[in-house]
Amino acid sequence: METIIIVLFVLGYLAITLEHNLKVDKLIPALAMMAFMWAIISLAHLPVFEVNAELKELSPSHIDEILLHHLGKTAEIIIFLLGAMTIVEIIDYFNGFFTIKNFIKTKSKKGLLWIFGILAFILSAIIDNLTATIVLITILQKVVHERDTRLWFAGLIIVAANAGGAWSPIGDVTTTMLWIGNKVTTLKLISYVLVPSIVCLILPVGIASFLPAFQGNIKSTEEDANIQTHKRGAAMLYLGLSAIVFVPIFKTLTHLPPYVGMMLSLAVVSTFAEIFSKSKINITSIDAESDAHQTASPLHRSLSKIELPSILFFLGILLAVAALESLGMLFNFAEGLNTAIPNTDIVIALLGVGSAVIDNVPLVAASMGMFSMGTDDPVWHLIAFSAGTGGSMLIIGSAAGVVAMGMEKIDFFWYFKKIAWLALIGFLGGFGAFILIRDYIL
Repeated sequence: METIIIVLFVLGYLAITLEHNLKVDKLIPALAMMAFMWAIISLAHLPVFEVNAELKELSPSHIDEILLHHLGKTAEIIIFLLGAMTIVEIIDYFNGFFTIKNFIKTKSKKGLLWIFGILAFILSAIIDNLTATIVLITILQKVVHERDTRLWFAGLIIVAANAGGAWSPIGDVTTTMLWIGNKVTTLKLISYVLVPSIVCLILPVGIASFLPAFQGNIKSTEEDANIQTHKRGAAMLYLGLSAIVFVPIFKTLTHLPPYVGMMLSLAVVSTFAEIFSKSKINITSIDAESDAHQTASPLHRSLSKIELPSILFFLGILLAVAALESLGMLFNFAEGLNTAIPNTDIVIALLGVGSAVIDNVPLVAASMGMFSMGTDDPVWHLIAFSAGTGGSMLIIGSAAGVVAMGMEKIDFFWYFKKIAWLALIGFLGGFGAFILIRDYIL
C-alpha cells in the first residue's frame, strides 16, 4: 500500500508540474492526491507516526488525531495568507500601490531596471513576492509600453522578488512555513539570509544592466490619465504595509502564532478602510449598491478578489506531504539521501535547483519532515534561501514567475534562454555568500 501512496504522490506531482500542458488547474490534482492518500491510509489501517524530535508510533485508531494535527498546522498558514492577501487587496481597492508610481521619474532603461529591482526586493519582503510581482508588473505596464522591453523587466522583477522574499518571514510562502513551523526566527533569518539575498539581487541585475535590452531610454508616451486614484490611497498604502510589518513584532512580544497578529492587523486596516470609504462599519452583510467606493464594504470586495485556488492548492499539497510524513517515509528518504550524499549543503543546493522544476511549497514541506534540526539551525536558513531563490531559474518554478507568465504571456523557452542563466548566477552567488557568512562570521 505504501507503494500505491508513493505512486499517487508522484502522479499528482507530475500533474501539478504539467499544469499548463494539461490545461488543468494545479489545485485539482493537489486536492485529489491528498484525499486519495489519506483514504488509503485509513482503509488499509496503515500505522501512522506523530512527528516530534523522534518518530513515535501510534495505532491506526489515532489517524483522526494525526490528521487534525496536520490540518491545524496547515490552517495556521492558510489563515495567515488569507489575512495578508486581504490587506493587500484593501490597499489595491484604494489604488494605494499607484502611489509608488509617482516615485518613478527616470526614462533610462538601466535606471528603471535598478528601481524596479530594488522595489521588488523591498516590497516582496513586506507583502510577499507574489503580490509584489503583481503590483510591480501592473505599474510596469504603465511605464514601459514596448512589450519586448517589458518582458526583460518582468523577468528581472521575478528574480528580484524571489530574492527579497527569501530573507523575510512573510516574504515567501515557504519562508512563512518555516517561520510558523518554528524552524526559524525573524532576527536569525534576517542575519543569515539578508546578505545572500542582496547578492542574489545585485549579480543578475548588475549583469543585466550591461545587456543591449537595457541600453538607452524608454520611448516617451503620454502618462496614463485613466487611473482612478483615491485621496486616501497613500494613507492606506502606508497603513497596510505597517500593519503587515507589525505581525512579526506582535509574535515576538506575545509568543502567539503569527496568524493571530495578522488577524489583528486585518481588523485595524479594515476599520480604517470602512471609515475612508464612508461606508458603515458592517462586515456581516454585503452592500449591493452600485457605487463601490461610496457604499460597498472594502473588506467584502477585497475578500471576493482573493486567489482561493491558491489557498486550496496549499491545503491539498501540504496535507499530501503530511501523509508521507505520518507514514515515516520522509525520514526514511532523508536517511537514504544523507547516506548517498553526506554533505547537507549539496542536498539543499539540489533542493534549490529542484524548486525551479517542482513547486517549492511541497519541497519545503518535505524538508521539514526530512530534517530534525532545532530552531534556527543554519540548515533551515539555507533551505529558506535555496527554495526561495532557486525557483527563479524557470518561470514555472515560483509563484511570482507563474503570475508574471500569466500577466505578460511570457513564453517558457524565452525565459529559459534569456533570464535563467542570470537567475542561476544570482543563486550560486548567494549560496556561496551564505556559506561564507555561516562558516566565518556567524
